[in-house]
Amino acid sequence: MRLGINVDHVATLRQARDNTTYPDPAVAALLAEYSGCDSIVVHLREDRRHIKERDVIFIKEAIKVPLNLEMSASKGVVDFACKVVPYQATLVPEKRQELTTEGGLDLIKNKKKITGVIKRLKKVGVRVSLFIDPLKKQIKMAKELGINIIEINTGAFSSAKTKVIENKELKKINEAAKFAKSQGFFVAAGHGLDYENLSEITKIKEIEELNIGHSIICRSVFIGINQAIDEMFSLLKK
Repeated sequence: MRLGINVDHVATLRQARDNTTYPDPAVAALLAEYSGCDSIVVHLREDRRHIKERDVIFIKEAIKVPLNLEMSASKGVVDFACKVVPYQATLVPEKRQELTTEGGLDLIKNKKKITGVIKRLKKVGVRVSLFIDPLKKQIKMAKELGINIIEINTGAFSSAKTKVIENKELKKINEAAKFAKSQGFFVAAGHGLDYENLSEITKIKEIEELNIGHSIICRSVFIGINQAIDEMFSLLKK
C-alpha cells in the first residue's frame, strides 16, 4: 500500500505567527521523501490559509517523488495548477468557513464545472483524481467523466463516535472500494486517518494508497517527522 504524506499543517504552524518563514513545508516534504513516502500531498486552498503558491513551487522543484496537489475547481487555483503542472491534481470540495474538508465532491451536481476543469488539467499533462464519498453513484459518475483514479473520503469513518457507526462507515468504504476496483479505478483513501484507526482500512485490499497528514505532523511535534513516518509505515506493513 502506497503512502502519501500531506504537509499542509507544517504550513499551519508557520502561519500561526506573522512574518515567520519557519517551519518550511518544503523541508518537511524532503524529510518525508527521505523516510520513504510515495508522494507528497499539499492543499492549496482558495484563502491560502496554510500552503502558499511558493510552497507548491518549492516542493515540486525539491522532491523526486510525485506531487499531489489537492485543489478546488475555482478558476484561480486551476490556472495556477495548469501553470505549475504537478504530477497529480486531486479535486476536492471547499468551503471558506470550514476547518477542514467536509465531505466528498458531488460529481453529479457539479458535473459541468468539473468536466471543464478535468479537460484543462489533462490538456497540460496532469493526472486527475477525484475525492468522493464512498457512494456507487459518485463512482459511476467518475467513470463517466473519464477518470481512473479516485480517493475515497474516510472522514465519516474517522470521526465516528461509536463502534456501530464506525462499522457502518467501514462497510461503506469496503463496498465502494470493491466496486471502484471492479470498474478499473486506482483506489486511494484518506481524511482523518491516524495511528489508532488505520488498521481496519488497511485490511481493504482494493485500497492501494493512503493519504495522511494531520496525525503524522502532530506526532512529529514530539518525536520528529522521520520517526512519525516510520511508525506509520510499521502499521501499514502489519
